[in-house]
Amino acid sequence: MDDQNKNLILAVVLSGIVLLGWTIFFPAPETATDPNAPVATVTDGTTPTTAVAPPAATSGSGTATSGLETATQTPDAPRIEIETPRVVGSISLIGGRIDDLALKDYKVEIDGDEIVTLLEPVGSEAPYYATYGWAPGGALTVDDVPGANTLWNVESGETLTPETPVRLSWDNGKGLIFHREISIDAHYLFTVTQSVENTSETTARLFSYGVVARHGTPETSKYFVLHEGLVRLSDKELDEEKYKDIADFDLDPREGGHTSVIPVAENGWTGFTDKYWMTSLVPQPGQSFTSVAKYVESGNIYQVETRMPTVEVAPGSRTETTSYLFAGAKEWETIRQYQDDNGFYRFVDSIDWGWFWYFTKPIFRILHALHGLIGNMGWSIMILTLIIKGVMLPLAYKSYVSMARMKELQPEMEKLKEQAGDDREKLQRGMMELYKTNKVNPASGCLPILLQIPVFFSLYKVIFVTIELRHAPWIGWIRDLSAPDPSSILNLFGLLPYAPPEPGSALAFLSLGILPILLGISMWLQQKLNPAPTDASQAMIMAWMPWVFMFMLGNFASGLVLYWICNNTITFTQQYLIMRSHGHKPDVFGNILRSLRLKKKDA
Repeated sequence: MDDQNKNLILAVVLSGIVLLGWTIFFPAPETATDPNAPVATVTDGTTPTTAVAPPAATSGSGTATSGLETATQTPDAPRIEIETPRVVGSISLIGGRIDDLALKDYKVEIDGDEIVTLLEPVGSEAPYYATYGWAPGGALTVDDVPGANTLWNVESGETLTPETPVRLSWDNGKGLIFHREISIDAHYLFTVTQSVENTSETTARLFSYGVVARHGTPETSKYFVLHEGLVRLSDKELDEEKYKDIADFDLDPREGGHTSVIPVAENGWTGFTDKYWMTSLVPQPGQSFTSVAKYVESGNIYQVETRMPTVEVAPGSRTETTSYLFAGAKEWETIRQYQDDNGFYRFVDSIDWGWFWYFTKPIFRILHALHGLIGNMGWSIMILTLIIKGVMLPLAYKSYVSMARMKELQPEMEKLKEQAGDDREKLQRGMMELYKTNKVNPASGCLPILLQIPVFFSLYKVIFVTIELRHAPWIGWIRDLSAPDPSSILNLFGLLPYAPPEPGSALAFLSLGILPILLGISMWLQQKLNPAPTDASQAMIMAWMPWVFMFMLGNFASGLVLYWICNNTITFTQQYLIMRSHGHKPDVFGNILRSLRLKKKDA
């Protein structure tokens, strides 16, 4: 490898390190909350639309407090069933918590019957739930408003379905009557309308809120390329924080935990995202609110909150707020529908598109469209590869022509190597003069490779992160394109009566499937068209590279390996034809056979 190539590769690596370091050490600054934000006053029963409330209400004693209760275990609480075409579960009348939800369309294991459970009540192994309520201000106390442990009465609705909403009520006995209506659509969206009517003779000061809480630190995939944790949009700022980063927020004694507070003027949402699932609070589009992310160390609880503006409800008046809860699978089409039809600003950005989102989004949309036409993700990936290679062909053409000319110069390069002996400087000068005389740019072959890097990572994100690839079959033994090839060379691909090693075991690295082996062969064949490095050490490294990659990518998602095999095969075909069109006739298979005969003779 000449100095020009070395410098080019070094520059790419250093640029990546700088980009990564800047993202880690210089995150976007958070906006400070104004503690003197104005309060909206309700005198005519309308909903306020003025400025964001302070992050904490003021109790009757004048001490700042969040006013939000921690949910407690209530095993015998009465419940209302949830039944829709896509979800099943129940709502606890204690707090009106949405704390029991499973997704009918998704199984835990591809061959199993157990469906994915998303939300679980307090007292379960991994409590995860949404709750709503009101926080007190002025002369009110926490006993005067409904919270996470308030027992609600059912006004109407025995089962929550897309056709039948549920209406709850609670009377504090002091002139404030609270109502809550919960409805759900045919997918994953709950609509929660909270109202309070003041029948007392004094003005009530309070604000409504929504909370999503997770007890205990969730188990995550721990992949660097995958975000799991907090995801929220605050006007135009997208914020993603892993659970360990939430626990590192500044400690706020008023809030009772490590807290980050961001005022949102018009549009936003906040929630927790897993690899395939998400639970997010979404206020009405255009509604100002305060976005809160918090870690309560004493209970090991992570939670997000949306706090509506504080209101003063005059005697005889009434106010209400409406917000949404998304709890379900991160299906692009469903989330995009909520963005377009409901006005949830940039809601598709809740999907983890990654650094190269400008490639990832269009690649996914093309793949999604192809799957809609073909009905098979494996064939769709192959056609997508053809499209990508077709787009890059003009750049690849120049690269392949340069490689063909370098291949023709190979005998002269060997002569220069013999003449220079151990004088590397003389060899470099001779090679540069040879390139200049024949008008060959050795660095031109790097450009298509560099362009493929963001495309490769973008497709990797699409296959690894998007739920559309989960449990998606291709052919025969490939029944899940988001999982590694299940076949194994250790049991002769199923011919021997032994199960392959479990993923993550010591032998799993050696347990190559059919697709990884085909990947290694395709890389090896493609390498035979390229000019060999003049340096013996570099030549040996390049010779081993296909087989190293074969093991490295052996446990990658089958869809990604399939893409890489197709990419290598198409690249080989393009390069072979272009080299022939410029007078160079590569005898790849003849060279391979001659090489094998020589090795056999030497043995």
